[in-house]
Amino acid sequence: MTDTSPAPFTEQDYAARMYRAAREAALVGLSGLLVTPGPDLVWMCGYRPPAVTEHLTLLVLAADSEPYLLVPALERGDAQAAPGAGAVRITAWQDGQDAYAAAAGLLRAHGRYGVSDGTWAVHLLGLQAALPLSSYRPLSTALPLLRAVKDERELARLTAAGAAADAAYADLLGVRFAGRREREVADVLARLLRDHGHERVEFTVVGSGPNGADPHHMAGDRRIEDGDMVVLDFGGLKDGYGSDTTRTVHVGEPTVEERAVHEVVRAAQQAAFEAVKPGVPCQEIDRAARAVITDAGYGAYFTHRTGHGIGVSTHEPPYLVEGEHSPLAPGMCFSIEPGVYLPGRFGVRVEDIVSCGQDGGRRLNTTSRELAVVG
Repeated sequence: MTDTSPAPFTEQDYAARMYRAAREAALVGLSGLLVTPGPDLVWMCGYRPPAVTEHLTLLVLAADSEPYLLVPALERGDAQAAPGAGAVRITAWQDGQDAYAAAAGLLRAHGRYGVSDGTWAVHLLGLQAALPLSSYRPLSTALPLLRAVKDERELARLTAAGAAADAAYADLLGVRFAGRREREVADVLARLLRDHGHERVEFTVVGSGPNGADPHHMAGDRRIEDGDMVVLDFGGLKDGYGSDTTRTVHVGEPTVEERAVHEVVRAAQQAAFEAVKPGVPCQEIDRAARAVITDAGYGAYFTHRTGHGIGVSTHEPPYLVEGEHSPLAPGMCFSIEPGVYLPGRFGVRVEDIVSCGQDGGRRLNTTSRELAVVG
């Protein structure tokens, strides 16, 4: 088999990301950024610790100093093997040493820092105790769009992840649904995602019949029956970047009403896609989808935001929701996923990942958005 994996990001790529992050932090009045294990750390310097534990791992970025990566001594070798390791100065703390005192030596006593949202409370409290005059802001509020605009290589990875999810869906349409439990179909879907190159499966939602009316339903023991509408929402990471798509299928021939509801959702998704242009506030994409569903009489049953950003994590800013005034920009990637959820009956959702270009949107999922009939 031909290796189609993309070329890895280089030390220079990670150095540029950290430099930009530190510069943007300074522009909003922060002393720097404190980045703990999770998507931010992977994006900044390519380091994913072997395990996320109580041991403090901290990337310290400031515009007026070189980047420092503080790690437990037993994990120094793992940190040095990260692709961006050459762009940071790695320092370690030993078991038995006060890790927060070690971190304090890298920070300003009166500093104002942006902190990764996923930082453990014990770590933030430890830093506050070591530096009682310091203050902290969540990175998602301090620099919400730091990772939002993707470069060409990131866009290529997201495109490939979308194509792999599409291939998994195409294969799933040939699978028997009737008589199987939701969990069984979810297991098949997870295997197909891996078969098509995903190194990590994040979620495989299979909501059949009345379960599909719960937007947060995953997959349970309900046995899928002939006549069920089935919501399929699935995604994961391929080459470090996310996929996320939803299609709604029907077991056997749907009723007139079921087809009509699905068409409303499909039309809402199309209207939102057509609204994508640089400079358009995120909330306008939500409004475009919601207007179609409301006009059709189902507004009360569209109960979640229209979309979310995607990149090295499957859910990240920007969010397409009322009140989000940030403008779209070329290179942003996000889901468009309106839905209608009729309690006790069925649900419908249609979702694509879309990238914003200079002239409008580009879909990263290209499978048919029509209601598919399965056996």
